[in-house]
Amino acid sequence: MPKILIVEDDVEIAMLERDYLEIEGFETQTVSDGEAAVAAALTGGFDLMLLDLMLPGCNGYDVCRRIRDRVDIPILMVTARTDSVDKIRGLGLGADDYIAKPFDPAELVARVKAHLSRYARLTGTAVKKPPETQVLTVGDVQIFPQSWKVFKAGREIKMPNREFLLLKFLAENPNIVFSKERLFETIWGFDYVGDSATVTVHIGRIREKIEDDPARPKLIETVWGAGYRLNA
Repeated sequence: MPKILIVEDDVEIAMLERDYLEIEGFETQTVSDGEAAVAAALTGGFDLMLLDLMLPGCNGYDVCRRIRDRVDIPILMVTARTDSVDKIRGLGLGADDYIAKPFDPAELVARVKAHLSRYARLTGTAVKKPPETQVLTVGDVQIFPQSWKVFKAGREIKMPNREFLLLKFLAENPNIVFSKERLFETIWGFDYVGDSATVTVHIGRIREKIEDDPARPKLIETVWGAGYRLNA
């Protein structure tokens, strides 16, 4: 299973990168300063590095310079510095790609996969595909947490991130009633600008996709005055 070294001193960004990569089945390790990044990279235990430029200790350019000739893995620089000269400098030091903040997490994961595949072709080694070790089944609906895919009766259903996370949470906790407030706090978080009414909207959208008759839902049931329950 490919292992990714995340070098990022912003905790929220580091956790975002970690969560999306681990959802896809990758292993990750996170460090928050340049010296720790160099030490970790030189262990040889990683298949790719996500490297922030602005780091305490030594910056991303210095990290890249110190490890590039000693570690043969893809290095993707992730930074808010978007000037052409910064990109040229990073690529000149041996970075393989440059991702600007703020970034789309799905795009970041796609680039990680692309660079791992490219390195596998160049080195003649095969990249191990992360195994799908968990499948959540509710009636004729299958939820694959690692690949973020949902199937109903064998047909794939497209779901935006929040819908998927909401459905997955309910499927992981079947036959339990959750209030709208609890679901909102779990999926959207305390800092999200909005209110629990958005849960009702998302539940409706999910029902349209997975229920045989959305007007008379059987999988995700409304428990009046209490919240929602997924019946398994």
